[in-house]
Amino acid sequence: MAAAVLTLSLAGCFGGDPEVAGALVPSRTADIARDPTVLVATTRMPAGDPVQKPWFTGQRSPDLIFAKARMNVPDTDPSMMTRVASMVSDDWGVRKVDALTRSDAAHAFSQAALGQDVLLYVHGYRESFTSAVSSAAQLSNGIGFRGVTGLFTWPSAGSTLSYVSDRESAMWSRDAMEDLLTAIAKSPSGGRVNIVAHSMGTLLTLEALRMVRADGGESAMSRIGAVVMAAPDIDIDLFARGLERLGPDARKITVISATNDRALAVSSRLAGGIVRAGAAERERLESLGVRVADASEFSSSIGINHDLFLSNPDVQQVVKRAIERVL
Repeated sequence: MAAAVLTLSLAGCFGGDPEVAGALVPSRTADIARDPTVLVATTRMPAGDPVQKPWFTGQRSPDLIFAKARMNVPDTDPSMMTRVASMVSDDWGVRKVDALTRSDAAHAFSQAALGQDVLLYVHGYRESFTSAVSSAAQLSNGIGFRGVTGLFTWPSAGSTLSYVSDRESAMWSRDAMEDLLTAIAKSPSGGRVNIVAHSMGTLLTLEALRMVRADGGESAMSRIGAVVMAAPDIDIDLFARGLERLGPDARKITVISATNDRALAVSSRLAGGIVRAGAAERERLESLGVRVADASEFSSSIGINHDLFLSNPDVQQVVKRAIERVL
């Protein structure tokens, strides 16, 4: 009974907004469940030679590195209680990391994904490599993604006090991310790359997309599928200017926002009171030409409300539908 009540309460909590209403569980088996591998492009330094736990550090690598992260799939249990619990929390872990490539890593990534669609996750502030790759796997499995799961991970220091240095490391990585997206776009055979960026990772993503658009034009951008920006930690004016430079490609973007995101409230204070895009009012965001999923009513009165696209299975469905719209 407890499991049934929880399922019904989760199903009913999204009553109104069509952007966030939807099924609670994946409608299909994710490819990552069958082959638990995440393709990694990173500007982090490897931890040791050969690489060992924690695999990658918060230090900056002079070169983009390609690697494959072999994941441990969470234990499955046929009981109803376990299935309901798994909708709220996934426990993906890294089993090993191999196939490190430093020479032309962007090309190596595109070759590994050849012929398939890609779900590329770009993490935010205060993330370790392990937490970022686990989130990528959790998200891919949660939406039942068919294709390659990828991660672009930049050298976050993983510390609460590292906000400023994290922002600089994210911006330092934008050339590498552009190189990755360009390599995928130039691949003679392959699907689209769908990007899901979180928090500070959305600023990196917006900058990289601007550069891809400027250098590669429409042909390069045609290989970019959905772009989901979850809780974007971007100055709203900077966000608007970036969208102007993307032109019609701004329509690819879906913003998951929450006006009661406590992490973005702190970020706004640090920025002199300027509203962050992820905490802006829905009408203001829609006027910029992007799709908006307002998750404010689904957040917790005691939580941070900054990772609803991962922690709330209904909000997670926004990502799924954004990708399905471009297929």
